Amino acid sequence: MSPYDPSAYPPFAVTVDLVVLTVRRHALCALVVRRGEPPFQGRWALPGGFVRGDEDLSAAAARELTEETGLCAQDPAATAPAPGNGAHLEQLATYGDPRRDPRMRVVSVAHLALAPDLPAPRAGGDAHSARWAPVEDLLSQDGGFGREDEQPAPLAFDHAQILADGVERARSKIEYSSLATAFCPAEFTVGELRRVYEAVWGVALDPRNFHRKVTGTPGFLVPVGGTTTRQGGRPAQLFRAGGATLLNPPMLRPEV
Repeated sequence: MSPYDPSAYPPFAVTVDLVVLTVRRHALCALVVRRGEPPFQGRWALPGGFVRGDEDLSAAAARELTEETGLCAQDPAATAPAPGNGAHLEQLATYGDPRRDPRMRVVSVAHLALAPDLPAPRAGGDAHSARWAPVEDLLSQDGGFGREDEQPAPLAFDHAQILADGVERARSKIEYSSLATAFCPAEFTVGELRRVYEAVWGVALDPRNFHRKVTGTPGFLVPVGGTTTRQGGRPAQLFRAGGATLLNPPMLRPEV
């Protein structure tokens, strides 16, 4: 092995940023935190933090998820999302523009997290407030995001791009996979699952066609033998996610 001098290479830090998505009030929402320290102090950002020297990337992402939401990540060995058993967590993409962080060279490995009906968030680390915000507002082209009592501003760092990539990943994967069930409770109706698709895609779907598609793939949805009236109207049959991880034929996203 030839001589190797670590000092000949510039050091850089590694962070994990989280795109945490849930459906609240029939809208796709993301978790954002207000930064309490420079850089971008006072601006809204995605939750995340630096990777510790003794942990790998998935462990760092799971730790940050727990610190920011109180959720545990699902077992990465699971072959399908298991609603009610923690949050679905997957690696999204890596972002390494040398100018993305004014403090130093920082490479971020972003992760996508999905879970149903998440509670009010709690701020941690250097963030002094946290909230759920509709994705549509966060990605607005009208100057950025801000609460009603503040001036809108873009998300800190390159987090608008990371968020957009995470949302597109979720929108594309629910076309052909069981990922949409990660937004649902352990037992759900076809109508509740349809409302997840409608919130993620931002479109209205025909109830009959949707029911036929999601119940037409063997093992995609499994009846649990009960009904519910929690959505009002007549009792609706309850299902859970089955072992089938692919929806065949896929549920193609309508053109908008």
